[in-house]
Amino acid sequence: MVSGAGTVALLRRYPVKSLSGEDLDELYVDARGVAADRLWAVRDPDGKLGSGKSSRRFRKMDGLLELAATYDGEVPVIVLPDGNTVRGDDESVHRALSVHVGRDVRLAREDDVPHFDDGPVHVVTTSALAAVAAAHGSPVDVRHFRPNVVLDTGRTPGFPEDDWIGRRLLVGEAELEVVAPMPRCVMVTMPQVGVAGERHLLHTVTDLHDTDFGVVAEVRRPGRIAHGDTAHLGG
Repeated sequence: MVSGAGTVALLRRYPVKSLSGEDLDELYVDARGVAADRLWAVRDPDGKLGSGKSSRRFRKMDGLLELAATYDGEVPVIVLPDGNTVRGDDESVHRALSVHVGRDVRLAREDDVPHFDDGPVHVVTTSALAAVAAAHGSPVDVRHFRPNVVLDTGRTPGFPEDDWIGRRLLVGEAELEVVAPMPRCVMVTMPQVGVAGERHLLHTVTDLHDTDFGVVAEVRRPGRIAHGDTAHLGG
């Protein structure tokens, strides 16, 4: 059985992990996830990846969300807070990043282990965003949640994506499988380029939906997804 799941309202990619990203009119997904998404990261000398939190793989680095990244072809271009830019293929990028975060770091391309936290493709719905905004008492910018795909689910209330776990999501040329809810961390509260901080946002999500917002999907059939594509749920 196939049923409607919404329309693609926003597509985003993050060239460098934990930096602000870019809006796209279309993107391509393959087995790894969104092409070139989080393909680069800021790394400490011990190999840990710069993040908004610390864990076995990640190291909390203040200031990363003050930076934005886009692509020029296959090269990431980092926008500094003063508006200056530095290319990822320029050796000065390492010094610029180190000065900004106040520690010795390097910009590094992904090796054998993907840079993703929880999975390759992150999908959220406008219904869930509306539910969180209502509980929060003010509008919430979806960029706080750093999605790849935002689906406009119209007037469907609550969190329709909860019922998508284990099902196929057919959108554009691609087939995704929704595998898990997306757990949230303190990163959703932090200001980033163009987005003010929301100090209590994680509390709102926790109280309303047990820290989860959005879903993680894996790619079962590669293909392009474009703004305005209709998404359908399969079995």
